[in-house]
Order: sequence, then C-alpha cells, then structure tokens
Amino acid sequence: MLSFDLHKRKLLTVFLLIIFIWSLLGIHWGPGLLHTGGMATAGQVFAAMLQPDFSAEIIALGIESSWITLAYATAGMSLALILALLFGILGSGVLASGKRSRTFMKGTFRGILGFMRAIHELVWALFFVASFGLSPFAAVFALAIPYGGILGRIFADMLNDVPDEPIKALRASGASRLQCLLYGYLPAVKASMISYSMYRFECAVRSSAIMSFVGLGGLGYQIQLSLNDLNYHEVWSFMYFLIVLVVLIDGWSTMLRKRISI
Repeated sequence: MLSFDLHKRKLLTVFLLIIFIWSLLGIHWGPGLLHTGGMATAGQVFAAMLQPDFSAEIIALGIESSWITLAYATAGMSLALILALLFGILGSGVLASGKRSRTFMKGTFRGILGFMRAIHELVWALFFVASFGLSPFAAVFALAIPYGGILGRIFADMLNDVPDEPIKALRASGASRLQCLLYGYLPAVKASMISYSMYRFECAVRSSAIMSFVGLGGLGYQIQLSLNDLNYHEVWSFMYFLIVLVVLIDGWSTMLRKRISI
C-alpha cells in the first residue's frame, strides 16, 4: 500500500512538473516582459517599508480600519461556524439511518460544501456588493459562505475519523444517533474543531482586509487608497496594522489551544 501511494505521488509530481514547463513555454520571453520602471518603483516601495507614516491621523485611521476588518472577520466566521456545523454534521452521514441514506446524505451535503468553498471570497464579495451595495452584510456573507464550506468539509472528515468502538458502545447501551453525536462524536473532535477554527479565523482577518479592496472599508480599503495616491509610507503603516492584528489573534489562538489541551 505504501509503495502504491509513493508511486502515485511520483506520477503526480511528474505531471505537475510537465504542466509547469509547458506554462513556461507559453510565455513570450523578451525585453517587454518586465516593466522598465518596475525596479525603481520596487525600490520606492521597500524604502517606504522602513519609514512608515505614523502620524496621529494615520494611527487613528488605522485603529478604526483594524476594528472594521476584525468586525467583518468575527461576524463572518461566526456565521461560517454555524453553516459548517450544520452541513458538516449532515455531510459526515453520522445521523443517517442506513447505508443508502448515508451515501445520499454525504453526497448531497458534501456537494453543497464543495460549491460553497469553490468560489473565492472576493468573488462572493463582488456578487453581494452588486446585490446589497456597500453594506457590511456583503462582507459578512462573502466570508461566511466559503469559510463555512471549508470548515464544514474538515468537520465532516473529522467526524468520519472518530473510532467506531466508543460509538458502538453508546449504541449498545441504547443511545440514539443524535445522542451518539452529542456524547460520542462531538466530544472526540471538539479540540480539533476549535483549533482549526482558530486557524481559519486568522485567515478570515486577512481575507477581510482583501475584500476591503472592493470598497467595503477596513484596512484593505485604506491600503488601496494609499496605493492609488502612490503614498507608500501610508501603505506600510496600514500593512503594519494588519500584521499586528494577525499576530495578536495568533497569540490568542495559541493560548486557547493550550487551555483546551490541558
């Protein structure tokens, strides 16, 4: 079995290498490939990294934009967790009463989860902005749908990986399928679910900043405005606000995971 898996990995590696070489052959290698003023602009951008603008006005704007970005990410992830638990449990098939219903349930809800996560959150944001306008709901829904699909698929796989012995013991004692879920499946995967959800929350903060480029406000919107004005010092100021925000969330999630593991 191990040799068969290694053989498949080698075939996949060769296939990806061929695609990479083929993509290189499709590029027109010439003097116009690189922008003539690109190096000078890159030098200005990286020079501004060492001289960010931390005036009182920029700091106040950065704090406000960070709060908006964090609010979008928190609301979006809260809704994503609800969707993930609902569709993840149904997509795992643990509540099905028979083999056929289990197959149907897994296929149906995993298909829904696949549809949710197949479309990038930025595309969802453009769709919801066109539907609702520049409303916070557009940002929240654009985060909730793809992240709900990603988390739901992971949750379904976690539930399917729970050992059968404790579940069989619960069923032998007369527990229903819902009771098996509440007292068997979920306690076994609770720590892993929380840990992975916190990791995705960090990703949601970055996605929230990216979605701000469509005009929804937040750090990404301020970065875009500064880029349009070629004010790279302000760009790096808001970038540092985003970095600090992600680092703080990472530290909080690390502390939370440690408490869960105790």
